[in-house]
Formats: sequence, C-alpha cells, structure tokens
Amino acid sequence: MYDNWEELEEAIKDCNKCKLCKGRTNIVFGTGNKEADLMFIGEGPGADEDAQGIPFVGKAGQLMNRAFEGLGIKREEVYIANIVKCRPPNNRDPEQDEAIACMDYLRNQVILVKPKVIVLLGRIALQNILGQEYGITASRGKIIEKKDITYIPTWHPAALLRDENKKIDFWNDLKLAKTRLQK
Repeated sequence: MYDNWEELEEAIKDCNKCKLCKGRTNIVFGTGNKEADLMFIGEGPGADEDAQGIPFVGKAGQLMNRAFEGLGIKREEVYIANIVKCRPPNNRDPEQDEAIACMDYLRNQVILVKPKVIVLLGRIALQNILGQEYGITASRGKIIEKKDITYIPTWHPAALLRDENKKIDFWNDLKLAKTRLQK
C-alpha cells in the first residue's frame, strides 16, 4: 500500500503485472477530486481513454457527463477510476487475471480518496468489487453497504449507448447516489 498519490502513481507508471501493458498507449490511472465523497468505478479504458490517459472521455463518458450536468454533479468534484488501468484489446472485458493484477492499485485509490458512496458502473466493476455472486440486472439501483462504504451498482454508460431504455435507470441511480451523499 502506498501512503500518498505520488507514490501510487509512480508505482503504476511502469506497471507490467499483466499482458495488457503490452498494448497500451497510456495508463489510465484515474481523474477528479482525490478527496471526493462520490467515486465512480468502471471496467477499463477504451480507445479514447487509452489515447488521452483519462477515464470516461469517449462516447460513454460524454453521456455520463451529460447526466452529471443534468443532476448538478460536477465531474471535477467526483473521482473516476477503472478496474483495470490499461485498455483490453478490442474493448473486450478485462480477464480475471488482469483485474486481479490491478486490484491493489484500485484498493489503494479507494483508501486514499475515502469516498462515502461508490457507484459501480456495470457488471465487471460490480463483480470485481462485491463478488461474482452479484448480477448487474438484479443489483442495479440498490444500496449495498460494506466496510463503511455505500455502493450503488448501475449500468455502464456504454450500455446506455446500446439500449436507450436503460438511461432512466442510470439517471435514477445517479440521483440515488447524490441523495445518499446528503444524508
């Protein structure tokens, strides 16, 4: 475990713990307020994120930004990270060994941020954080309390691009997260 952001970022800079390091342009570490009460965790970077080194800057991220704006959530006030820090080829799901290789980095980010609420974006984030027994369809929109953190699973923003009907659920889940912070 690293006690500060500088040490953590330095440790991950040259990471080669899994095969994803071979194809990356940039490590996509995380972005936002490093003392945020609200944190978002996705699955892994896509092409736009790999090119820029910033999570959720592609089409799915732009959709998420519009939801933030509509709900009065400022992107710079939340912290956004992913399960894996390097882009899986062809945007495939991260494999279990890849997720495990990055998990200590993510845990360290959560420890340093100390969020009150974590929104888990999609099945990959949900199952890697809370366990394989969780399914996104059954879990989304529910409040799950573990180790003094409130988790709210929801659809990954990329799923909203494929299925417009999920947008209202996503909106309501983000509203729930915002309301939960005000308690």
